[in-house]
Amino acid sequence: MRQTQILSALCLLAFGWPTFAAIDGKQLYGSHCAACHGSNGMGGVGIPLALPTYLEIVTEKYLVNSIRLGRPGRVMPAFTRLTDSEVQAIVKYIFGWYKGKKEPLPNTPIKGDITNGAKLFTQYCAECHGVNGEGGSGTGVSFSRHQGLPIIPPALLNSGFLASASDQMHKMTLVKGRMGTPMVSFKKKGLTDQQLNDIVAYVRNFEKLLQFFPDQEKTEPPILSYTSSSSFEQTVENIREAIVSANFSLIKTQSIDNGLSNPKKEDKKKTIIYFCNFTIINELLKLDPRVGVFLPCRVTIVELEGKVKIMSINPKIFSTHFNNDELTGISELLYDMYRKILEDSVL
Repeated sequence: MRQTQILSALCLLAFGWPTFAAIDGKQLYGSHCAACHGSNGMGGVGIPLALPTYLEIVTEKYLVNSIRLGRPGRVMPAFTRLTDSEVQAIVKYIFGWYKGKKEPLPNTPIKGDITNGAKLFTQYCAECHGVNGEGGSGTGVSFSRHQGLPIIPPALLNSGFLASASDQMHKMTLVKGRMGTPMVSFKKKGLTDQQLNDIVAYVRNFEKLLQFFPDQEKTEPPILSYTSSSSFEQTVENIREAIVSANFSLIKTQSIDNGLSNPKKEDKKKTIIYFCNFTIINELLKLDPRVGVFLPCRVTIVELEGKVKIMSINPKIFSTHFNNDELTGISELLYDMYRKILEDSVL
């Protein structure tokens, strides 16, 4: 870094113009993509990108749009902060894994029988991609992936996918399959060219369905907070009772200062109650192990200037941190439980 700065300064003094280091696609891929797609592009949480049968048919537009738009409701985020040059550098690096010859795909839309495509999709595609094209469950890490699947099947009923993949690219995927994944060649399974067209037309029709599910971005407060009319001691007891009544298990109750100060100097009017519902937590971790950073569940009780406040994390912020619709559904359930515990404690 210092050498680059020195070189730029010398060029500015000598020639009146600065120099800039070339954008490193490999480094950008490592920083933004490798955690999910693997450092060698062979997948993990995300699909494998280095497969020849993938790189043979994906287009530059597809990869650029995928990076820009992500996959709403899935794990793949939208990388909106990358510059166009940085996105192009990543795409170039990914294409560098392919050693074959790429043939350009036609841009013409594919026409097919949507009704027949729906029947064929149910017969050949729904088992992996979901009955409505919603994709496989989980995030792709070992705990959340079905043991019989090396990768999580991607969602097709997804605005990011549909805006990125052309009809021709989708058809070629059906024709060639994805060697190294459960996605086989449906051409080799005996489907006719017209039947493949019908499936493509049915999937493209998902765009009309998405119009009924507009994105509703909501800003959620990170903390749920209530004021208790009871004493500090009674409020702590009320919360403990409410936690048990909501089918959570109490883990421990301790001072906020525990382990941070002399036990004799701990503020007894600042307490944390830890609790858990292990069934729900197990389901959460299966869907997205990243929620572990929010565990275990806890409520904080503090008395300040004569007022007793109870606070907890708002479970709905899971959905703002993690791009996972299934997790959002359970977060809504947890939110209702948390709110009931807190409200029961102050009534």
